[in-house]
Amino acid sequence: MPAIDRLFQLMQQAKGSDLHLAEGQPPKYRVHGHIAAIPNEGVLTHDQLTAYLQEICPVHHWAKYVKKGDCDFAYAMGASDRFRANYYKHQRGYGAIFRIIPTKILTLEQLNVPKKLYDFCELTSGLVLVTGPTGSGKSTTLAGMINEINAHKARHILTIEEPVEFVHPPKKSIITQREVGDHTKGFGAALRAAGREDCDVILVGEMRDLETIGLAVSAAEMGVLVFGTLHTNSAAKTIDRIVNVFPPGQQPMIRGMLAGSLRGVVSQTLCRKKDGQGRAAAQEILVSNIAIAAAIRDGKIAKLNQLMSAGKGEGMITMDDRLQELIDEGVISGNQAYMKAIDKKRFEQYEHETDGH
Repeated sequence: MPAIDRLFQLMQQAKGSDLHLAEGQPPKYRVHGHIAAIPNEGVLTHDQLTAYLQEICPVHHWAKYVKKGDCDFAYAMGASDRFRANYYKHQRGYGAIFRIIPTKILTLEQLNVPKKLYDFCELTSGLVLVTGPTGSGKSTTLAGMINEINAHKARHILTIEEPVEFVHPPKKSIITQREVGDHTKGFGAALRAAGREDCDVILVGEMRDLETIGLAVSAAEMGVLVFGTLHTNSAAKTIDRIVNVFPPGQQPMIRGMLAGSLRGVVSQTLCRKKDGQGRAAAQEILVSNIAIAAAIRDGKIAKLNQLMSAGKGEGMITMDDRLQELIDEGVISGNQAYMKAIDKKRFEQYEHETDGH
């Protein structure tokens, strides 16, 4: 058994989500959003951390890490536990963060998501974006949506990820999972090849550059259902980010393509529950309609929140309205809502409230 597995086991016993290892510091884990040092563990030396990291890292990834200073891969501990690994270098030496990947894919029902997410799984074409900051549960939500299609539809589903996180067994669908670095050179290369692979559904693990975004939007326009992720915290910022990746001369074109192909945006964040028992997802939902498509085409992104508030009957909700609902339901404290809100003024009465009261 690799020596590092002992630390993973300690994290699992504490019900942690992430393990942080950095040269010159003791090992730490994140539990329910809080980072704490693992009890009775000493400061990590260079030799000790190198031994931990090198033992579980594939040889080609280790060579890349030593040369370039960072790498990503997935590590399986035994048959049942998987972790997403990110290795990096910092001013004191080596470092790594491991995120636990649940081996059991939670269904949309178990995730207790809004009904609109089921509707997105029924689509046969278009672009659906799931966005939010790192660690907001985007991968878990997307895995639930891919699982929903896999369980009920006969489709060819292609996922392009860095690294592959949730492993989907084929059910009604054919599932092809490609890892950037191991199975394909990059997101762009895999998306270009996807045009020849008879795909019905494509999951793009990260839409981070002009080429990937352009190809994903084009695939959605050509009749494929494309799911993608971005690190944005609202529907309006998501549209802005996509458009602003393109040079000014191309922005009217991409706005037109987005207006035609976008089906929905789910922006989510995780909030600490009031009772201290884990975290709750707050989701903002935009569903494209004629008014929203026109606002995107005309570059009137500031109108989106108003249109979402008017579109409640279609399953839309703004982040701040959802946070208010979670306060009213007693799930989260007002202070948590204030911390996560887009419009802080709306929740400023809770700014100094003690969390959990």
